[in-house]
Amino acid sequence: MSTTGAATAVITLPEAALDPYVTHAPTRHRLTGPGLPADSAYLTFAPLRRDGLRTVADSTGAPDGLDAELRDQLVIGGLLGPGGLEADTLLLDGGTGEVSTTYFLHDRPDLMDAAPLAPSLDALVRFAAVTEELAGLRGQFASYAGRYGPEAVAEASRQLLAVFEEGTDGEVPPFWKAAALIRPLALIAGPGTRSGLALDLPARLLETEFGPGRVAHFEDVDFPAALTHEPTRRFLRETGLPEDGILFQLDTDVPLPTLTEHHTDAGRPPLPPTGLPVPADRLIRLGHLVADNSLVVDGATGTVWNWSEPEALLRPLNTDVSTLAYTLWLLHREKQIDADLDAELTTDAYDQLAMLMIQALTTIDPTGTTPDTDWHYWTEMFQDEAGGVL
Repeated sequence: MSTTGAATAVITLPEAALDPYVTHAPTRHRLTGPGLPADSAYLTFAPLRRDGLRTVADSTGAPDGLDAELRDQLVIGGLLGPGGLEADTLLLDGGTGEVSTTYFLHDRPDLMDAAPLAPSLDALVRFAAVTEELAGLRGQFASYAGRYGPEAVAEASRQLLAVFEEGTDGEVPPFWKAAALIRPLALIAGPGTRSGLALDLPARLLETEFGPGRVAHFEDVDFPAALTHEPTRRFLRETGLPEDGILFQLDTDVPLPTLTEHHTDAGRPPLPPTGLPVPADRLIRLGHLVADNSLVVDGATGTVWNWSEPEALLRPLNTDVSTLAYTLWLLHREKQIDADLDAELTTDAYDQLAMLMIQALTTIDPTGTTPDTDWHYWTEMFQDEAGGVL
């Protein structure tokens, strides 16, 4: 059985528990000595602590249907997906010390296969720790505290990728490649000092990402009287928003309407039985989200909301238009990165990619993690693998 040292928060195993499963000497030393971290933002070793070492064959109960190479692999934990839930299972090769992942298909074990994750437990723990250092801007990434913009993103990405390349002889598995390319994107913008909003976006960030002519800038004549929040007015005039943000389509044909005006226009669906939310006259509709959702901004405070027409519900979406713009940039950037990699990230590491995207968003804008947010549009959409959002 595995044991947890409370003081050191690690999971270790006694020598006797490794026989006959683990013959690789460095792996035996790791499991009986330094152990494995009990807590990690990216990994869980709960199955090892709970059950000790078990083979895939024992865990599935269907050894006859398994590939011969998978049968004797050892189940030691899992990669964490969105919400801290275990996604892919971590496997250990007791003879070589290599770590891989699989997804359990109890009804079709013959379809199960394994994907490389790390050459050793030492490398696995090191990769997870250095990724957490980047997220916390500590350790070897402490120098990035207070640094923002494209150069900081590119440099941090190269630095993290170099750690993974050195530990894998240049053959970086998709999960760590996603971590190196996605997690640093949270460094693109610093706290708002000039803008009066949550973020100060780099100049021409949206034009560079979406292309010339694809970012709409508003004029005062486009604003209804209800839009009194000056930082929001200034952002929409000077920075603007992309006309097509993948999950968001900006309204550019008519002056921005209030939510009340939007629902009273000819040809609009009838009002829901519960009516419009109380501040409807000061909610300005910027455009539409998929599945009959409207993106609206509170004209007095600048807060951005998601108005669901079918449910007649108003839910928090973003802190303000600056973090909305960051979210749209993040989505578009991920699409470009994955396209450059021939869809390697979305094909081989979707759950983990969604988790990394959510972390990159909530680092900048914690709206989706606040106690009063029971459902959050962006985080739900990121996890929609069937819909192909990422």
